[in-house]
Amino acid sequence: MPFDREKAMTRTVDPKAVDEVFREPASAVGDFRFDEKVASVFDDMVSRSVPFYAEIQRMIVEIATDYATPGSRVYDLGCSTCSTFAALDRTLEPSIELVGLDNSDEMLERGRQKLAQAGSRPVRLEWADLNQGLEISGASVALMILTLQFIRPLNREHLMKNVYDGLHDDGCLVLVEKVLGEDSLFNRQFIRYYYDYKRRMGYSELEISQKREALENVLIPYRLGENCDLLRRTGFRHIEVFFKWYNFCGIVAVK
Repeated sequence: MPFDREKAMTRTVDPKAVDEVFREPASAVGDFRFDEKVASVFDDMVSRSVPFYAEIQRMIVEIATDYATPGSRVYDLGCSTCSTFAALDRTLEPSIELVGLDNSDEMLERGRQKLAQAGSRPVRLEWADLNQGLEISGASVALMILTLQFIRPLNREHLMKNVYDGLHDDGCLVLVEKVLGEDSLFNRQFIRYYYDYKRRMGYSELEISQKREALENVLIPYRLGENCDLLRRTGFRHIEVFFKWYNFCGIVAVK
């Protein structure tokens, strides 16, 4: 549903909220969930957990702006706190509708607050379980930013077909994912480099270990080649990697 700007403006998102979700030792680490605890610090969490996150966001906006056409829709599937929409609103033609889907009410609420504070155009934000598939229409751009990795593997091809069917001809999908290395040797190295990165970002050994355990059964990455093969099977004609840092990548695919 469209967010209520007046209502959302009565609350604020704290941009300085620090991710301490896994700072204290837990007797049992449950599966990772995008609940209120995570949503309240998500912007800090993602900026410290995803290398070059700000630059990836800038590139997404650049690519999406090139493909978004007047009167069409831009979908963000797994829109989280709507940082991408807040940036896109400044670059897209006013007739373009922004539609965000997420399966976390807490993340959607944070997104509503952020867009209200930014003075964004009206944005349609809706709860959706992407594991059940979806129906999109009139789309020139679809974004899946660190989303597909959380979809159960058995459901990914069906979901990608839904996205493909909802895109205009020459529309594009922007996909950002954590990936496995094609070779087990490099995969082990890249994971080690990634944990070194997280230490540089201020995360403790306990935080790294507990979050890894929480994500083990929730975030299931594919190899880069597997993701590209999935896009080809779906029908995308043009596929290119636009970003790669060890075990993170960005892919743009055109219908």
